Amino acid sequence: MLLSELTWQDVDRLDRDTPVIIPVAALEQHGHHMPLFTDSLLLEAIVEMAHPSFNDKALLLPLTWLGNSHHHLDFPGTVSAEPRLWIDMLLGLVENFIKHGFRRIVVINGHGGNDVPGRQAIFEARQRHREREDLLLLFATYWHLAQPAQGFVAGLTQDEMGHACEWETSMILHLRPDLVKQHQNAETVSQNGSFQPAQRAWTMLDRSQTGHIGAPAEASARKGKELLDLFSGGVSDLIHRVIRWNGQSWEG
Repeated sequence: MLLSELTWQDVDRLDRDTPVIIPVAALEQHGHHMPLFTDSLLLEAIVEMAHPSFNDKALLLPLTWLGNSHHHLDFPGTVSAEPRLWIDMLLGLVENFIKHGFRRIVVINGHGGNDVPGRQAIFEARQRHREREDLLLLFATYWHLAQPAQGFVAGLTQDEMGHACEWETSMILHLRPDLVKQHQNAETVSQNGSFQPAQRAWTMLDRSQTGHIGAPAEASARKGKELLDLFSGGVSDLIHRVIRWNGQSWEG
């Protein structure tokens, strides 16, 4: 069910165990070859593909395109909320539906920079309602919801998501090839971390002058279709697990 198409009375008639799905993404630079709206285009497509499998069993909010993208602000066109502001915004969305009586709330994320503040928001929401044993509050980034992509998509060079990389470029090549500009000319930028296993703070310019990380020249529309199928299946599987949850157990 699409929240945007319902009346408040339609919503009021819903069972409060109906999962509420909140998609969040970003509007930020994606290198020389990809559009600023890449993360939002991809998440919208993935959720749209998954939606028929749970259409009448879950409530889907419109996508929130504003993300936490401060590490991209050296590149014009990037729009970013301050980290604490973004946490409070997401926390507010979750709190709205708790106030309306809903007990199962799932945030589906499409931007890596939202991952840490998103998990913080869902953590804070749980602490606010720590006496509630019936709440299920989840935050999930879509590319973490499926089996390793290299075992599903033939010919992948990368073994994990980058930025404006082989994976993202492939998916946009499938969805909107008109928006991809000469990705074949993009050099590979290493995805390796620095000082691992420590987590190093970084801006994009620390790692890439062009604004991409990974191997976009290896992208293809065929890989993109298969990745979209894989990730939409992962979203669908998660929502069905939420639907089946017994309302009490730790495991789902």
